[in-house]
Amino acid sequence: MKPKVLTHNEIESALKDLSGWSVAEGKLAKDFKFADFVEAFGFMSRIALVAERMNHHPEWFNVYSKVSVALTTHDLGGISTFDVELARVMDRFAIATDGSSAHH
Repeated sequence: MKPKVLTHNEIESALKDLSGWSVAEGKLAKDFKFADFVEAFGFMSRIALVAERMNHHPEWFNVYSKVSVALTTHDLGGISTFDVELARVMDRFAIATDGSSAHH
Protein backbone atom coordinates (compact mmCIF):
# COMPACT_ATOMS: atom_id res chain seq x y z
CA MET A 1 0.00 0.00 0.00
CA LYS A 2 1.29 3.43 -0.90
CA PRO A 3 1.54 5.86 2.05
CA LYS A 4 -0.47 9.05 2.09
CA VAL A 5 0.04 12.17 4.16
CA LEU A 6 -2.57 12.54 6.86
CA THR A 7 -4.60 15.65 7.51
CA HIS A 8 -4.59 17.27 10.94
CA ASN A 9 -7.98 15.67 11.69
CA GLU A 10 -6.75 12.23 10.57
CA ILE A 11 -3.70 12.57 12.82
CA GLU A 12 -5.86 13.60 15.79
CA SER A 13 -8.12 10.61 15.16
CA ALA A 14 -5.13 8.23 14.96
CA LEU A 15 -3.71 9.59 18.23
CA LYS A 16 -6.89 8.48 20.03
CA ASP A 17 -5.96 4.87 19.16
CA LEU A 18 -2.24 5.24 19.91
CA SER A 19 -1.34 5.00 23.59
CA GLY A 20 1.13 7.65 24.73
CA TRP A 21 1.90 9.06 21.29
CA SER A 22 1.83 12.79 20.56
CA VAL A 23 2.86 15.17 17.80
CA ALA A 24 6.13 17.00 18.42
CA GLU A 25 7.87 19.13 15.79
CA GLY A 26 5.59 17.71 13.08
CA LYS A 27 6.36 14.08 13.91
CA LEU A 28 4.62 11.28 15.81
CA ALA A 29 6.61 10.95 19.04
CA LYS A 30 6.81 8.60 21.99
CA ASP A 31 9.28 7.58 24.67
CA PHE A 32 9.36 3.86 25.42
CA LYS A 33 10.74 2.70 28.78
CA PHE A 34 12.02 -0.83 29.32
CA ALA A 35 13.48 -2.78 32.24
CA ASP A 36 17.05 -2.42 31.03
CA PHE A 37 19.32 -1.83 28.05
CA VAL A 38 18.98 -5.38 26.69
CA GLU A 39 15.17 -5.10 26.51
CA ALA A 40 15.41 -1.65 24.87
CA PHE A 41 17.95 -2.86 22.33
CA GLY A 42 15.93 -6.02 21.65
CA PHE A 43 12.88 -3.85 20.93
CA MET A 44 14.92 -1.74 18.52
CA SER A 45 16.28 -4.85 16.78
CA ARG A 46 12.82 -6.29 16.23
CA ILE A 47 11.43 -2.97 15.00
CA ALA A 48 14.42 -2.57 12.65
CA LEU A 49 13.42 -5.78 10.85
CA VAL A 50 9.84 -4.57 10.39
CA ALA A 51 10.98 -1.09 9.34
CA GLU A 52 13.30 -2.55 6.72
CA ARG A 53 10.48 -4.67 5.25
CA MET A 54 8.29 -1.55 5.14
CA ASN A 55 11.19 0.52 3.78
CA HIS A 56 10.16 3.05 6.42
CA HIS A 57 12.81 3.82 9.00
CA PRO A 58 12.22 5.59 12.32
CA GLU A 59 14.19 8.40 13.84
CA TRP A 60 15.10 7.12 17.27
CA PHE A 61 17.48 7.58 20.14
CA ASN A 62 18.42 5.13 22.87
CA VAL A 63 19.90 5.71 26.31
CA TYR A 64 20.03 2.65 28.55
CA SER A 65 16.40 1.55 29.04
CA LYS A 66 14.71 4.39 27.12
CA VAL A 67 13.98 4.56 23.39
CA SER A 68 12.72 7.90 22.07
CA VAL A 69 10.98 7.65 18.70
CA ALA A 70 9.95 10.25 16.10
CA LEU A 71 8.06 9.17 13.00
CA THR A 72 7.52 11.13 9.81
CA THR A 73 7.56 10.33 6.12
CA HIS A 74 10.29 12.58 4.74
CA ASP A 75 9.47 11.75 1.10
CA LEU A 76 5.92 13.04 1.62
CA GLY A 77 6.77 15.91 3.94
CA GLY A 78 4.62 14.91 6.90
CA ILE A 79 3.01 12.25 9.03
CA SER A 80 1.63 9.49 6.85
CA THR A 81 -0.31 6.25 7.07
CA PHE A 82 3.09 4.45 7.28
CA ASP A 83 3.95 6.37 10.45
CA VAL A 84 0.70 5.37 12.13
CA GLU A 85 1.19 1.76 11.03
CA LEU A 86 4.76 1.66 12.39
CA ALA A 87 3.61 3.29 15.65
CA ARG A 88 1.02 0.52 16.10
CA VAL A 89 3.68 -2.13 15.45
CA MET A 90 5.98 -0.49 18.01
CA ASP A 91 3.22 -0.48 20.62
CA ARG A 92 2.53 -4.20 20.02
CA PHE A 93 6.24 -5.09 20.22
CA ALA A 94 6.73 -3.01 23.37
CA ILE A 95 3.93 -4.91 25.10
CA ALA A 96 5.43 -8.23 23.98
CA THR A 97 8.89 -7.20 25.19
CA ASP A 98 8.16 -6.26 28.76
CA GLY A 99 4.83 -7.98 29.39
CA SER A 100 3.04 -4.71 29.95
CA SER A 101 2.51 -1.54 28.02
CA ALA A 102 5.65 0.54 27.56
CA HIS A 103 4.77 4.05 28.62
CA HIS A 104 5.39 7.65 27.70
